[in-house]
Amino acid sequence: MTPKERVQAVLEGRAPDKVPIAHISVSSRVASRILGRDAYVGGGINQWREATALWNGDDAHAEFVERTRQDSIGIALALDHDVVRPDYWRDSRKPAARLDEHTFRYETDGGSRWEVMRFDPDTELYSVVARSPRPEPGADDLDALVARAEEAAERYRPRAEDFADACYALEKVGHEREVRGPGVSTAIPHSQPAWLEATLLRPDLVARYLDAQVTRSLKNIKVLAPMGVRLFFGGGDFASNQGPMYSPRVFHDLMLPRLKRVSEACHEAGAYHLFGTDGDVWPVAEDLYGRSGVDGHYELDRRAGMDIVKIHERYPHITMVGNISSFILHMGSPEEVAAETRACLAEAKQTNKVVAGCSNIIVPETPLENMEAMLDTIAEYR
Repeated sequence: MTPKERVQAVLEGRAPDKVPIAHISVSSRVASRILGRDAYVGGGINQWREATALWNGDDAHAEFVERTRQDSIGIALALDHDVVRPDYWRDSRKPAARLDEHTFRYETDGGSRWEVMRFDPDTELYSVVARSPRPEPGADDLDALVARAEEAAERYRPRAEDFADACYALEKVGHEREVRGPGVSTAIPHSQPAWLEATLLRPDLVARYLDAQVTRSLKNIKVLAPMGVRLFFGGGDFASNQGPMYSPRVFHDLMLPRLKRVSEACHEAGAYHLFGTDGDVWPVAEDLYGRSGVDGHYELDRRAGMDIVKIHERYPHITMVGNISSFILHMGSPEEVAAETRACLAEAKQTNKVVAGCSNIIVPETPLENMEAMLDTIAEYR
């Protein structure tokens, strides 16, 4: 089978010739070891690289864009992915000042609002270390934000050229491999307490905000599906190993109706809708897997209790992506990594509904011998 045929077989529950593979995300340090060059992929490090490129001018930024596109595909091919991630983390804001090699200052509103971000080479994180004073918004402060989101979604007119990274990947590898599609995220923000408070105090506002996301998603599907995107990776983190960050009732009332709309649009376009989140989602499984119309779940993690066989027994239509623990790959022994990988591959063969891979990012500190243990086991047992 070709990679596309292999993925299609799993989506339909048929036995592929071998288990399809897709690691969700690869840090720059690990990718650089594999490719034998400084790989422009990863998380915060790629945002810092873009800040540096923007600071150095248009030519430097154009070079950055080309390198990150090439390396996104390069690492996918080196790891023999059947599903290719076409882009990694970006930050298109041009810095107002460079404070040192690893630190940039960003400004808005004429400089009255600012933040300083610093890159940590050890963790590859690019994080806010200082910012102008700003009050934490409350639930009542969300009205203006929601109104702006609705206006922006109504004005939104996506074009194929707005998805340049996906276009590039489709041109280079789309004839033989699936390219994961962007633009259909559906999530209640959780970084600010006001949003979680609003799920109880102002659910109408949260519903409107999610509707604005759906409006954008439906427009994106209409552009991307005719280009050749068949797998739309959406969703958004909302759970930890202890369960969802909000109640099953909130998921049922606010998330479920919007996920249905995105799923229906994907299916009408001949595409598939996959939902991404870490953590234990069993408390909302009947809605997420059973009623929403989603075709799959990525960032699936057995350490959070998301067992492939149990999911398949209850929801046999769901395609699962991941399930080799990022934690074990990082912190375990090579023997533990090999055992984890074998277990995932065995369950993939048992169910014919798994695209196997690391459950989340392959972090920078991942030991090389652990990577070798995972890759050798995949090569032997897939």
